[in-house]
Amino acid sequence: MSIAVLTPTLRRPEMLERCLRSLFLQTGAPLAEIVVIDNSPEASSRDMVERLQAVSPVPLIFVHEPTPGVATARNAGLRATKAPLIAFLDDDEEAPAGWLAALYDIHMRCDADVTFGPVLGVTPDGTPDWARPYLDQFFSREGPETSGPIGEIYGCGNSLMRRETVLAGDAPFDAAVDQIGGEDDLLFSKARAAGARFAWCAEAPVLEYAPPHRARMSYALKRAFGYGQSPSQICAARTPPDWTGVAKWMGVGAVQATCYGALAGALWLMRQPARAQMADRAARGLGKLFWTQAPKFYGQAEVARTAGVRS
Repeated sequence: MSIAVLTPTLRRPEMLERCLRSLFLQTGAPLAEIVVIDNSPEASSRDMVERLQAVSPVPLIFVHEPTPGVATARNAGLRATKAPLIAFLDDDEEAPAGWLAALYDIHMRCDADVTFGPVLGVTPDGTPDWARPYLDQFFSREGPETSGPIGEIYGCGNSLMRRETVLAGDAPFDAAVDQIGGEDDLLFSKARAAGARFAWCAEAPVLEYAPPHRARMSYALKRAFGYGQSPSQICAARTPPDWTGVAKWMGVGAVQATCYGALAGALWLMRQPARAQMADRAARGLGKLFWTQAPKFYGQAEVARTAGVRS
């Protein structure tokens, strides 16, 4: 079963090139093509991708999706390929040479619909020493020590999916969350409800490089708040809405925000490094409680932040 690797990008040329060059080194898996989805209005990475097409071992397809939005970009990439297996590697990630082969092996052995792999966060020079352990972990994804079937779901980055069962239709990712993210949570939650099988491949780690504007406590806590909103939002998005579930998660969030918030405040006064983890948990609790207004990280927000950036 052939694989297409999809990489959405928006004005991160250096990261994108590093990501693509790591894909060029993949061996041992039926990689058929790589699809880059440029989500900037001006198609800023076109020249660079066209330059790399000459050295790519498989077709390197460039797709321009000028409407900024994380779900819209992923859907545009899917329309550009007919491959039965779809892998996602984000533009800030770098895969070792055996990454795709390991992911594919476990995916087939487990007869999975979605297989996830570990992510190792890397923060840049200049990150405060007290915050670095937390931030490295924040940008990481940890899972079981051994590969095999799992019940938990993770994000799109570093994943392999069976198109027929998980990515059916022209737009499986919900564009309603284009600006805030969480399109993968919604997709995988629906897939799990429909009986999809999930697997974990411990042998397929990738590196994720946090850019300087993200390797900050302010950004991480804003993201933690957004992550915390997911359980409440998923319950509200069901048909019909699961308001009992929303109320349950709001109650959990209230307890978390109160208890962890108090601990974070005390540790902050004592300048203890653990204050970062406690603040994260408090932020996730607040997200469960205040789930209706999600912070915007993608789409137009990223276009505005990167105004003037070109490949």
